[in-house]
Amino acid sequence: MKDLARRFPENPLLLPKDISPSDPGLQVISLLNPGVFRFSDKIWLLVRVAEGIGQKEGMINFPVLNATGNTEIIEVPLNDPDLVAGDARVINYKGLDYLTTISHLRLLSSVDGINFKEDPAYPGLFGQGYLERYGIEDCRVAQLGSTYYLTFTAVSDSGVGVGLKMTTDWQHFESPGMILPPHNKDCAIFEEKINGKFFCLHRPSSKDIGGNYIWLAESPDGEHWGNHQCLIKTRTGLWDSARVGAGGAPIRTERGWLEIYHGANEAHQYCLGAFLMDINNPSIVLARTVDPIMVPIETYELSGFFGYVVFTNGHIVNGDELTIYYGAADEFVCGAKFSIREILDALE
Repeated sequence: MKDLARRFPENPLLLPKDISPSDPGLQVISLLNPGVFRFSDKIWLLVRVAEGIGQKEGMINFPVLNATGNTEIIEVPLNDPDLVAGDARVINYKGLDYLTTISHLRLLSSVDGINFKEDPAYPGLFGQGYLERYGIEDCRVAQLGSTYYLTFTAVSDSGVGVGLKMTTDWQHFESPGMILPPHNKDCAIFEEKINGKFFCLHRPSSKDIGGNYIWLAESPDGEHWGNHQCLIKTRTGLWDSARVGAGGAPIRTERGWLEIYHGANEAHQYCLGAFLMDINNPSIVLARTVDPIMVPIETYELSGFFGYVVFTNGHIVNGDELTIYYGAADEFVCGAKFSIREILDALE
């Protein structure tokens, strides 16, 4: 299927071997969809780094953070009757869910938007406390004034919720804690207040009634959220039939707030689409793409830790040019350019 993306010829921009492990006992398994922002005349990626442990024959090992914030390894025999290990990403042991990897966030910067490197002055961000025991994931970055708001997925045996950090210099952070309780993720804050209020998109989930839909919320201060409204639902028979979730911060255009979102089908194949919200009242959805604007077609998108995936948390806007940085096959970080006008014209 043809899409609207003009992929970087340099893709993948980052591979697991490009990032050093956070601990000598761990290995970098995959790099995933980064948050994206401008700071100090550079383009920055806040990359999710998933780490694991080398496996022993007949055993399965998985890392977790203990009460002191240090990594400990749980080791279980593969023939243990209490072990359910049919997924590359999640296992169940004695009735509790665990991740096969543990994630943190790593900062990398670039002058040209293609070649990224780490700066020791800007260290990575790691899970802290019992609500982040399995790590922090999939950060989105929104800038309002001089303050950057980082919304990320906080994972623990208590569930999956949305954490928040705030910074002005990327070296010192305020952490008000979890702002949306489990089960919730994919939180993207608008980069402007509307009628004096903060707004965000988020994705609560239900296994029983409802589904994995995109919701809207508002806040007086960016920390306390309410007036939740459901915006975008899955569509039977289409590419986004199983789940949908917000990408990066909505983009202000002359037609309204443009949001790039991800959708997946029952086969867990992820594509990107777009929808448009009213500029003064984002609870009103004006239009939505029927076909995806980006489909996994390249080898690095089809084959990896978890194949057939393109997934974005962030972008850079330069006039009509939209540069999306995205995770491919849950293993590589890549880039692609779009025309905002072409995306708007694809809306129905």
